[in-house]
Amino acid sequence: MIEELKVSDVMTRDIIYVDKNADLEHILHLMEKHRITKLPVLENGKPIGIVTDGEIAYKLGSLRSRDVNPSHLYASSVMVRDFDTLKPDTPLEEIIRTVGLPGLTMLLVVEEGKLVGVITKADLLPLVKDERPVKEIMSRNVITVQPDDRVVHARRKLIEYGVARLPVVEEGKVLGVIAEMDIARAFANLKRSVPYRHQKHQLEELTVRDAMNAPAITTKGSTSIRSAAEIMVQNDVGCLPIVNDRLEGIVTRTDLIKTLK
Repeated sequence: MIEELKVSDVMTRDIIYVDKNADLEHILHLMEKHRITKLPVLENGKPIGIVTDGEIAYKLGSLRSRDVNPSHLYASSVMVRDFDTLKPDTPLEEIIRTVGLPGLTMLLVVEEGKLVGVITKADLLPLVKDERPVKEIMSRNVITVQPDDRVVHARRKLIEYGVARLPVVEEGKVLGVIAEMDIARAFANLKRSVPYRHQKHQLEELTVRDAMNAPAITTKGSTSIRSAAEIMVQNDVGCLPIVNDRLEGIVTRTDLIKTLK
């Protein structure tokens, strides 16, 4: 029963973290290697911030850092300093109540000032056991982009609508998904390979097709909520476009975890 669980029962104890002086190249390497989008930043063993894929995408795409190579940016300059911490014995119900509210989606578990674990939405997905069809909770008004849209346009949509990923759709067919991590990676690759004088033009011309993750992992509306959670865990994805030949809706980790309330 969820009412009996504590944070320590579900938190990730094998923590991937970086020092505040780690450069962005190293951070992106860790994120890609471990298929994660957020990293705690430590100083002398104590958490001082969190680096996110969204912050990296913002930093690399901003005008004031357009001439900065990723190897010259450090965790301390891209991390979010305002974050929440928990104790291992915090009731899990308290975490579930906050799912979907504004704020970071990684929570740091701290004991005696030291980081002992982290909790993300992915850690909560195995608790989802609802057997209703996923179409009952999917969002039907899906924000999408097309493969020939510019990446900067996709990034603006992510910010405008407060979402972390967008299905890439052409004539109703889902070709892929573009997420903040895909954009951060594309921007970093461009900065590594393109001379500064050409970066502004190349960044503005970069298309969604060049950066998206394809093919998309999808499912049908008749799939159970429980099975949708299992698909997300198995494929390490944060959303599932719902298709029946054409795009019908979308579910996210947040949608699934809300069924625990």
